[in-house]
Amino acid sequence: MAKPTDIRITATKLFFLPIETRVPLKFGTETLTHVTCARTELTVSLSNGDNAKGWGETPLSVQWVWPSQYSYEARHKALKDFCICLSKTWAEFDSVGHPLEISHDFQQNELPKILNEFNNKQSIVEPIPWLAALVCCSLFDIALHDAFGRVLNLPTYKTYSAEHISRDLECFLEPAIKSNISFNGKFPKDFLSKKPPTSMQAWHLVGGLDLLEEHELSGNEPNDGYPVILSNWIQTDGLTCLKIKLRGNDASWDYNRLVKVGDIAIKNGARWLSADFNCTVTDPRYVTEILDKLMTDEPRIFGMILYVEQPFPYELESNSIDVHSVSARKPLFLDESAHNWQLVRLGRELGWTGVALKTCKTQTGAILSACWAKAHGMTLMVQDLTNPMLAQIPHMLLAAQTGTIMGIETNSMQFYPAASKQEEKIHPGIYKRRDGKVNIKSIDGTGFGYRIEEIKRTLPEPIMVSDNT
Repeated sequence: MAKPTDIRITATKLFFLPIETRVPLKFGTETLTHVTCARTELTVSLSNGDNAKGWGETPLSVQWVWPSQYSYEARHKALKDFCICLSKTWAEFDSVGHPLEISHDFQQNELPKILNEFNNKQSIVEPIPWLAALVCCSLFDIALHDAFGRVLNLPTYKTYSAEHISRDLECFLEPAIKSNISFNGKFPKDFLSKKPPTSMQAWHLVGGLDLLEEHELSGNEPNDGYPVILSNWIQTDGLTCLKIKLRGNDASWDYNRLVKVGDIAIKNGARWLSADFNCTVTDPRYVTEILDKLMTDEPRIFGMILYVEQPFPYELESNSIDVHSVSARKPLFLDESAHNWQLVRLGRELGWTGVALKTCKTQTGAILSACWAKAHGMTLMVQDLTNPMLAQIPHMLLAAQTGTIMGIETNSMQFYPAASKQEEKIHPGIYKRRDGKVNIKSIDGTGFGYRIEEIKRTLPEPIMVSDNT
């Protein structure tokens, strides 16, 4: 049933913001040294004529969203071209409702068709994968949720209730087979934190190329006032939580890396670790043998591991590996595989116990996956895509509002801290980690609380302007 708060999209603007990293970041077999952030300004209107602009932003991390032997520049160009295509399509999408409803319908009905048409028309060796399509879609989806809050003069997370959404969760989600769970009459508000925290533990990424000790320094490291080796990061930011990137195809290297980082953590007062096996493992024994060896030989480090993240390949349906043996030892979190709640459901059947949410796979998808996972007793985490600038704020809010196993991963301050200098002036606790935490008290106002009018960032000319008024 229509509501007076229902909106429609009337216009979009698309911007590309290039960023250089201060140190390289390894994704699988590839290394990220620069990234394009795609940003949109999206305009919505109410039936009474009121309108508002919302903002969304996502880094197009080519190496993560589209692992391939195909050239980086070709993939990078394809993703930017797809964002341009989506900018026009979103502006022309003739749907009315709450952002959750509009974006769900767009992702279910329009995005697959647009992606298929784009892949068929482009002269590229291989098609853009679905994860990459979701990332390109996410900035428009995030901006839609922001604009809705702004046009109603409400924080976005105050709009996830029956007062503003016509369809309950039963219209979006199906429970696990043979469960007593029902989504009838339930709305996202029912699964969000009653008292979201204003500060959260910050997880620091220990990348595969990151330097751990002084003897590893070559003299070519950046001299920009920020730490380089791990112990200095822990001491400077007061870190207590370290996420360790592993190879997933070299058990000896992975084991030694866990022990070395664990020893540095213990010496410097960090308390928790997580292990990210890089999506390259195909046999659960690879992970269980490393965990069992740690439990026997390094019991303190084993005890510090809070959870294990996505050891197995991205595509869960074609790699339906039974992982109960891993989750029997440590909580096991879906990340790259968790494109939607249906895959979360499949993951739970296979033995996964948690879900790592990401706003870069759309705010809509993250909210629906969070609701499904929490209803079925799964634990949540919110993982980073090295989010700078505006992208960091919805990322932070998602962790605070959904509730996580512990804090939030946040690492843009490691790899391109200068990129967010203008936003940091308004939100100092979001772009710097102090005493091992981030602080979101500065988020205020309507939508996602960007306070964008106060941020003195000069944007380039838009790549695309689409108007459907």
